[in-house]
Amino acid sequence: MIFGRDKTQLPTPETALPGRESRPFAVGDRHLVTGNPIETDGPEGFEVAVFGLGCFWGEEKTFWEQPGVWSTSVGYAGGITPHPTYEEVCTGLTGHAEVVRVVFDPAVTSYDQLLKVFWENHDPTQGMRQGNDRGSQYRSILLTTSEEQQRKAEASRDAYQRQMTAHGYGQITTQIRPLDEYYYAEEYHQQYLVKNPFGYCPLHATGVQYADV
Repeated sequence: MIFGRDKTQLPTPETALPGRESRPFAVGDRHLVTGNPIETDGPEGFEVAVFGLGCFWGEEKTFWEQPGVWSTSVGYAGGITPHPTYEEVCTGLTGHAEVVRVVFDPAVTSYDQLLKVFWENHDPTQGMRQGNDRGSQYRSILLTTSEEQQRKAEASRDAYQRQMTAHGYGQITTQIRPLDEYYYAEEYHQQYLVKNPFGYCPLHATGVQYADV
């Protein structure tokens, strides 16, 4: 609880923090692993996908290791407060989740393949937490950037639900909706596990494999 409020409850527009008109911190220029820009949509023909599956430090590393991923960043999305800080997101009063923004080459990898990475690297049935990380910022969320991504994300959820049910898990709680705004996180969060190779950010995968839709 913070300020007498449960951080697993999403705020309303009336109760959300007001935020600000512009970003109050630096993000950084180049990706420390790929060497490509951080604030980018990538070369012509590349695509962008946004995934929230818990603590974004380890999950960013999971995605930048995938073939065809050109750049990644971590940030905040899915909520209300414009240009939030990490401290504000942690209060649960912004509505944002910690997310990874992935720029990828569809000639090398596909959104379907990235969805497989998403489903297999967390537990999508836990609601407003992942493991001991409790709060709305740790919820499972897919924020789509096209109608095709929306369709594929929903189909993948339905397919994975069948597999999860067969393994004794409950209902998937993953939110799936179009991306509204993505706000980059502070520079020290970007490629955090490169800067802090012994940093703590556990995965909470179920071990249930995702089969293609």
